[in-house]
Amino acid sequence: MPRATNSVATKARKKRVLKQAKGFFGRRKNVWTVAKNAVEKAMCYAYRDRKQNKRNFRALWITRINAGARLHGMSYSQFMGKAKANNIELNRKVLADLAMNHPAAFTAIVNKIK
Repeated sequence: MPRATNSVATKARKKRVLKQAKGFFGRRKNVWTVAKNAVEKAMCYAYRDRKQNKRNFRALWITRINAGARLHGMSYSQFMGKAKANNIELNRKVLADLAMNHPAAFTAIVNKIK
């Protein structure tokens, strides 16, 4: 019996990987072996950075809240500690947005805390 290869599935798999490699530079976009490795590595980075993205945004929010709090003579830790003590249950994302885009509302929160 002759050896059978499922060329339809193989071609579909290669096509899918090359489609994912669209936009890559040089041989990474059109040579199968290079594209396969590039796509695999890109997927690893994508998985890792979905987690890292959350960390980066939290750090950004903390920086913005700190900047807003320091305009009113408080540090970030003092501000968050007093916010917890006064049962202000706004998360960092909302507080950062208020500090950046709605300074009057942020000032009202700071005055309520003080």
